[in-house]
Amino acid sequence: MVKTTRSQVCFRIITLFACALITATAFDQSQGPVHPPQAPPTPQKEPADEIKVEVNLALVNVTVTDPLDRLVTGLEKENFRVYEDGVEQEVITLSSEDVPISIGLIFDMSGSMSNKVDKARQAAVQFMRTANPLDQFFLVSFNDRAELTSGFTSSVEELQSRMMFTASRGRTALLDAVYLGLSQMRGAHNAKRALLIISDGGDNHSRYTENDVKKFLKEADCQLYAIGIYDPIGIRSQTSEELNGPSLLSEMAEMTGGRVFPVDNPGELPDIAAKIGMELRNQYVLGYKPSNAQHNGSWRKIKVKLRPPKGLPSLSVYAKTGYYAPSQ
Repeated sequence: MVKTTRSQVCFRIITLFACALITATAFDQSQGPVHPPQAPPTPQKEPADEIKVEVNLALVNVTVTDPLDRLVTGLEKENFRVYEDGVEQEVITLSSEDVPISIGLIFDMSGSMSNKVDKARQAAVQFMRTANPLDQFFLVSFNDRAELTSGFTSSVEELQSRMMFTASRGRTALLDAVYLGLSQMRGAHNAKRALLIISDGGDNHSRYTENDVKKFLKEADCQLYAIGIYDPIGIRSQTSEELNGPSLLSEMAEMTGGRVFPVDNPGELPDIAAKIGMELRNQYVLGYKPSNAQHNGSWRKIKVKLRPPKGLPSLSVYAKTGYYAPSQ
């Protein structure tokens, strides 16, 4: 009988342990490489809050014309003086670039337009042809009621075809049409916005009142232009609506810095429309930081005056009459 010494027992235990370790390592290698456990990722710090700088800059579109009603360009910042609530403001910026415009055509299709509607369509198309590629248009037609005939589009051809399929008839819901146009303008993509009314003036079938529309005009940053197609005074209708039509259009346009172009010869319509298009693209934009920094939602009156260069005749200036201050 062979006796096993204590040292031999220890040797055998060591040998068995080594074999087991080799076998386990081989098994792990057959399953793929063994990776040491990775430390959990170091949590990243949240980015610091962005610094927001609030700059309250009031912008005013301004048109300048000479005694022959021709546009005056090339004026400098020093040639303008701006007053807010009677207090002169510092003009900080002045630009005169042709920027994209969102434009709403408000087209009169009432019965009184029956002998003028063809020329009025031509005027609308001529106006749209002055557009640049980034302009967008919509069309509101009105007679007894106002209707959005076409939403925003850049296609002059589409609007032209929409106008061709409307017939003049019924009464005149002019104020409703302006209100609808201002509502539609809320979806405009461009910062510069304008409505062009083509109508013989007057209103006799609107739900909205004159005060409703004027209040909306004050709230909307949108210029209003109008082509007033009036019959000669000798044959003009003597109804109160027709008699008040020219003054209604003028008051609304003046509030926004726009203008009314009266026409008694329909043949002049396309040229007048092209002139309005050129005017919209050759306006000055004045920027000033109001000295009244209160955000109280109050109505601020604006007055723009000129300090023209020497040698120029008396010039006319057109700008909006005010704006509502922010309420917060």
